[in-house]
Amino acid sequence: MKRSRMALVLFATAGALALVFTSATLGGTTKKAASPYKVALVLVGPHNDGGWSQAHYDALQYVQKTLGSKVQTTYKENIAVGAQFNQTVASLVAQGYNMIWATSYGMLTKALAAKYPKVIFEQATGTDLSKNLGEYFGRAEDTVFLSGMAAGAASKTGKIGYVVAFPIPEVIRHANAFALGAQLTHPGATVRLVWTNSWFDPAKEKKAAQSLVAAGVDVLGQNVDSPATGQFAESVKVPWVGYDSDSSTFAPKSWVTASVYNWGPFMVKQIKAGMAGTWKSSFYYGSINDGFTKLAAYGPGVKPLTKAKIALYEKKIEKGSFYEFTGPLYDQTGKLRVAKGVKMQVLTGGTNSLYGMNWLVKGVIGSAKG
Repeated sequence: MKRSRMALVLFATAGALALVFTSATLGGTTKKAASPYKVALVLVGPHNDGGWSQAHYDALQYVQKTLGSKVQTTYKENIAVGAQFNQTVASLVAQGYNMIWATSYGMLTKALAAKYPKVIFEQATGTDLSKNLGEYFGRAEDTVFLSGMAAGAASKTGKIGYVVAFPIPEVIRHANAFALGAQLTHPGATVRLVWTNSWFDPAKEKKAAQSLVAAGVDVLGQNVDSPATGQFAESVKVPWVGYDSDSSTFAPKSWVTASVYNWGPFMVKQIKAGMAGTWKSSFYYGSINDGFTKLAAYGPGVKPLTKAKIALYEKKIEKGSFYEFTGPLYDQTGKLRVAKGVKMQVLTGGTNSLYGMNWLVKGVIGSAKG
């Protein structure tokens, strides 16, 4: 799975919001590495999944294009957490790779990183930090909220379906953000969840989408990695909101938009630091402001008024005058979870931090336990 939590330090830079925890410069990398600098990407799914793994693969292509002959890149796909990942790392280290990027929570551990002290590791979505292990993720809850606004506006009935992977804080907060966005443009809207318990399983995702449409939803969204939900949506002429990548080619008529990640610039920055011997362990949480997370292009059915309203809220989020997880927020049972005016934090610990979220907001149909 992809996520966890940890208390870190929050700071703002000239329009960019990030969480950073730093340690000493990685030992053994104070001298410039020999050229080309070898960078490997380990993917949890196929590189062309149309979602999470493809977004990382595209970032690796950006790295190669930007740094050219200064780097040598490779990728490994469909690598499971555990023994397979450990064996993959061992093989890459033996081949002389200087930096290895793991793209799913739980792949890397401090113990594994410590086994190869001269190698730099970066892991998506985790929080474990050590001398040669850094973590990174993006504040996608903001753009998922905006994509939820598009879903709400596209729905005639206010009944929206959401295909989700694992019942972990990351997916729960995204489902909540999606629902809050939908309720903004369609008051009273509900979001029905179906769990697949997999990041990438097109067959399960299609069945989940089928069951949601059978239950009466007229818009589909997702927090899984393949475009199967969208392909089914296209077949039954239902609007579809994607996630991770711009997958509009899979459902050009049903496509609405998606919250997507722009991993490339951050990867280049960290790789340059590794090459220069200045890399430091850090937890990075990118935002709309620094272009780390954004909305994909709109589909043909999105109305100008909807685009304008979303643009308005995107600007508010950028300026800090609006935050979707500001109270009052109620859970499914009607219990007040976040008091009026209180803003949820990312890594403060407990169930009222985004990285510890284990409850669903009012209007979400389904269980937070999967």
